[in-house]
Amino acid sequence: MHVVVAADPEGGGTIRRPGRDTQRVADLPAAVGELERAAEDDGGRPRWVWADARRVYPALLTRGVRLSRCHDVALTEGLLLAAEGRYGEPRQAAAAYARLHGLPVPDDSHEPATGAQVALFEPAKDGPEVAEAVLVAEVLDDQLRRIAATPDPGRFRLLVAAESAGALVAAEMAHDGMPWREDVHDALLTELLGPRPAHGMRPIKLQALADEISAAFGQQVNPDSPQQIVKAYKGAGITIPSTRSHVIKEVEHPATRPLLAYKELARLYSAHGWAWAGQWVRGGRLRPEYVVGGVVSGRWATSGGGALQIPKVMRKVVVADDGWTLVVADAAQLEPRVLAAMAGDRGLARAAGEIDLYAALAQAFGGARDSAKIAMLSAMYGGTSGDAPKLLAVMRQRFPQAYAFVEDAARAGEEGRIVRSWLGRTSPPPSARWRELVAGPEGARAARDRGRFTRNFVVQATAAEWALTLMAVLRGLLPEPARLVFFQHDEVMVHCPAELADEARAAVGRAAEEATRLLFGQTPVRFPMEAVAVACYADAK
Repeated sequence: MHVVVAADPEGGGTIRRPGRDTQRVADLPAAVGELERAAEDDGGRPRWVWADARRVYPALLTRGVRLSRCHDVALTEGLLLAAEGRYGEPRQAAAAYARLHGLPVPDDSHEPATGAQVALFEPAKDGPEVAEAVLVAEVLDDQLRRIAATPDPGRFRLLVAAESAGALVAAEMAHDGMPWREDVHDALLTELLGPRPAHGMRPIKLQALADEISAAFGQQVNPDSPQQIVKAYKGAGITIPSTRSHVIKEVEHPATRPLLAYKELARLYSAHGWAWAGQWVRGGRLRPEYVVGGVVSGRWATSGGGALQIPKVMRKVVVADDGWTLVVADAAQLEPRVLAAMAGDRGLARAAGEIDLYAALAQAFGGARDSAKIAMLSAMYGGTSGDAPKLLAVMRQRFPQAYAFVEDAARAGEEGRIVRSWLGRTSPPPSARWRELVAGPEGARAARDRGRFTRNFVVQATAAEWALTLMAVLRGLLPEPARLVFFQHDEVMVHCPAELADEARAAVGRAAEEATRLLFGQTPVRFPMEAVAVACYADAK
């Protein structure tokens, strides 16, 4: 049962159930929570429909209301537009409604910012003002019709459900937060950088390195300025194309060592320093802003907090509460296993039935596990350097279906066609600029570049779908009060009372099995998700 919900700025809103009039409520979280509990008692679960989870769900979570399922109109519209060859068009509910009624389509930038709430939508300056619940209900009906018209409606429905579940998970993780010991963070920063500096000043260890760099060049140089660094090296008779670390490492000069050390610490100070913690760590919890489907492949991004790029040195700051534990798990060699399941390659599937896929493949590559790994990664990413061509020839012979699967995707990209993931996420079409390049002297290179993108898209996007499905299942299996508090590509973290650690670990394993079944049915491919219980994130590796 789809139940449409819309919020207003006063904390109230509207609820629209099938076969009933739209109901106006003064306290939306209380009304939604009551309906969710009543549905659980009756053995049924409504699928809550809203314009954008970011505008509704955080307020419900603040009031202790957690929902089991939803249909996110904005996320679904983005998937449908891409499937229809209209990637990048405005995807918010107002835009979808305008397209449905032939009205001028507003840009997504005109939508309220994250956390804002509105009662009415204005789809166009010359269009009618429409109550949000009515607008969303009409768009929902249209989306359900369009989903049924996709090449594989069953798979696409699972994609929509998983993407929408991701919206719930993202809001819940931001609300619950990942345990973050501020005292440990401060001590770590002090150890690495020195005491917290006054505003506008460098930490003492960064300043010492900056002084060492200037002394090595024999002049005052600001290490934060790429232009000054390039100029300083040029003055020493050394020309460098950029100041990236991998470039600097190759330069023999007294300034190189302190410059590399400075860059590493400066990055830490900027990305995860005291100011960062003051903005994103509250109440002993890291609360970033996750962006569901923030990358074209369906992988997540963040619009603040940098949770998907936490450096290893910072993992010691993630410490479970007293009496609690962290259950951490990641999928071993996820993308090669996804390729094995999609391609239906029996040989590769047999190897993917083992815990260490690369070790299982080693025999085909002369017993060398590293060679097996290089061959697999080259097949998926289009690698051609070093031993890759020789190893790819072995892969083509021993695992022809898997090799052909990614080659077909690459060929489609080179020819300017789109490709789709297992559930139907669609790659962006080639740009007008790409078509210009293909028609010119750089055409072969441009075609190969796009072929590498589509080759990886079909695998990476499907891996993202598996991970989304895993989380959607896992959040329903976790015992109270355990919470899913972190997700990064193929890794999850659960924060739970210590006595529930075994139950949480088992839930992770069951969720991995169910995600595999939902996507691939009865497959010999295994997706190992070994979970460990630790007091500190740093101890999980």
